[in-house]
Amino acid sequence: MSDLKPARILAIETSCDETACAILENGRALLASTVASQIDIHARYGGVFPEVASRQHVLSIIPVVEQALAQSNLTLKDIDALAVTRGPGLAGSLVVGMNMAKGLALGLGLPLVGVNHLEGHIYSPWVYNAGEGAPPEPQFPLMALLVSGGHTELDLMTDHLTYKRLGSTLDDAAGEAFDKVARLLGLPYPGGPSIQKAAESGDPTRFKFPRARLENPYDFSFSGLKTAVLYEVNALKKKSNTLPVEDLAASFQATVVDTLFQKTMQAARDHHAKEILVAGGVSANRALRQAFLNQSEIRVHIPAFSLCTDNAAMIAAAGYYRYALGYVSPLDMDVQPTWSLS
Repeated sequence: MSDLKPARILAIETSCDETACAILENGRALLASTVASQIDIHARYGGVFPEVASRQHVLSIIPVVEQALAQSNLTLKDIDALAVTRGPGLAGSLVVGMNMAKGLALGLGLPLVGVNHLEGHIYSPWVYNAGEGAPPEPQFPLMALLVSGGHTELDLMTDHLTYKRLGSTLDDAAGEAFDKVARLLGLPYPGGPSIQKAAESGDPTRFKFPRARLENPYDFSFSGLKTAVLYEVNALKKKSNTLPVEDLAASFQATVVDTLFQKTMQAARDHHAKEILVAGGVSANRALRQAFLNQSEIRVHIPAFSLCTDNAAMIAAAGYYRYALGYVSPLDMDVQPTWSLS
């Protein structure tokens, strides 16, 4: 789709606890990306506190946009369109970013595009830093594994903005399971990085945790795995005051990674996908990245570490294709905190 019109997109992302702004050129070249993280604030609660998150977005949104413009050496007059996360996410957080984007669009007379947060994650591998060599663009049909704190699903992507959901989680998302198991093991929030660090010195074969057998082979379920870890932890505590945290973390992580990898590869083969895309916060997990990148059967696209967690560059990428293909949103659009990609 090289005939799409060129455009600079300024995007805003406030779906959860990251206040982010980015400026992207022609759907791929990243000119600026700024993120104000709230991880340290929410760590004391063991998870995201929604009201605190929305208040922090109010404090951070204007400085973050100003920093992105300064970083890119551009002004608002150089922007062609605005993109903003419309959902899913925390309603109080989403409305801050939406109102900022609406205000800019109204004041500047620019088109506004509402973007699905999940769609943004899928477009994150298209992004590269301006001035660096552009990596190969993902080719369709594409099997997308979307794996994050709130979502785990497999989507067949046959063209830009065209998806068919093949399967999703029936209970806990993979990232949610990481957080809950980390809590069981006494590891700090967020659970993904904590379990990854502990697993580095653990034995992934010590504990044989179950893998759910489901009617739809492309669906996921991690609640049974989480419960199995709980039972193992309780049994071990009866025998000793010291838990083998590293081995438990490594065995749990290996089970999750193998489940995600095997189901994605099966879906890709079954639907004759040319390539695979892995995106979302859990795509930052090193064991998961290695599992996909070490196989040579199908080309795999995984975003840079900085683009795995919530950011506005991915919203700008998805926003560009929506803008270029004519999907402009009305200024009175509302947040949709629970809408699905498919």
